[in-house]
Order: sequence, then structure tokens, then C-alpha cells
Amino acid sequence: MALDSELTRDLPVVPADSALLIVDVQNLCARRDGGEFKGLSDAEITRDYAGYFEQVERVAIPNMQRLLAGFRAVSIEVLYTTIESLTQDGRDRSVDYKISGFNVPKGSWDGKVIDELAPGEDEMLFPKSSSSVFISTNIDYVMRNLGVKQLVICGLRTDHCVESAIRDACDLGYLVTQVTDACASITRERHDNSLQTIKGYCRQVTTDALLAELQSLEAST
Repeated sequence: MALDSELTRDLPVVPADSALLIVDVQNLCARRDGGEFKGLSDAEITRDYAGYFEQVERVAIPNMQRLLAGFRAVSIEVLYTTIESLTQDGRDRSVDYKISGFNVPKGSWDGKVIDELAPGEDEMLFPKSSSSVFISTNIDYVMRNLGVKQLVICGLRTDHCVESAIRDACDLGYLVTQVTDACASITRERHDNSLQTIKGYCRQVTTDALLAELQSLEAST
């Protein structure tokens, strides 16, 4: 048995033991015409969310596209989660979501992963009705069946559902890597504050660094 002093989060991805989890990159919150921005004019979206969409559209999504290509190239499992109720009226939602009046109806456009990151034919999607994918889905059961021990996490929002997934994954015994520039929040300050807060739970790397790590694995096989 390894001594505590020998344990570390700073371990490279082992393809056979790993999965990539993309959190909530869906029409609801990644599109200007998504449900989260319903009723806002173009001028209001530009005024209040220009920085957010700049980060999502020009940084986070392109980096997630690169991650998808890299992980698929070495046959690492790719998993997705989206906010979506199991019912049309959302009666299955968490109490928190009900209090917030937050419902993404089953089968709705808002609940779909954006086209740029669409799941492959045999990739798994876990609709959730709570902040953490580990609370309202069977993802932990599925990942243990897959033999996953290391989980790479990216997506939206850094300080909400991404952070919740990281905390719960760590408590459930997974080694977690967060890809810092493949996440985004409403403001850059909130994004940066979340990265600082959660760094004690996970390894934090950039997209470039992680892809270089995968390429080195390819070269050695």
C-alpha cells in the first residue's frame, strides 16, 4: 500500500483508466438565443454578456473541440452531461431548481449539446436535474463499470456545475484533472475565483499541456 506521502494528483492521464467529461455545453447557456437569455434583446446581451460569450465562443468551445479530437484519437471515453429534466414540467427536479424556477424540459432544444461538440454515435450523455452530475444521474456507476479512475473535466460554468462535478468526483475517489481554458463562467473574475478555490481538489492544466501529454502517450506506444 502506498504511503500518503507518495500519493499525488499530479499524474498524467492513463488512457485505459480515464474519461473526458464535458459539462453543460448546451444550447441553454452556450447560445445567445438559448433559454437562459430568453427575452433579452441583442443590445442587452451585448451589454451584459459580451465578455461571457467572448470566452465561450472564442476560447472554451475551440479548446473543447481540440480536446475531443485528442481524446478520441487515443480511444479515451468521452462523456457528456447536460441540464435536462426527465419530464416536461420538471417535477423530477431538485428542490433547489424548483425554488429557482429553473427547468429544461425533456427533449427540448435547450437541453441539447451544441452542434460543435455533438456526442459521437457511441458516446454517453447523462441528463441531470441538479448542479452535480453525480447527484442526479448514474454516472458514477457507469464509470466504475468502465474502469474509470481518472476524470478530465471541462465545460460550463466553471463556478457552478463544473466545480460541483470536481468536488463530488474527488470525494468519490476519482483523480480529477480540470482543463482551465476549456471552462468559462459569466465573468472572468468568477472563472478565476473558482479555479483558485477548487485547485486543492484537482490537477489543473491548459488544453495545450494536456494535448501535449496525450501526444507523448501516442508516441510511446
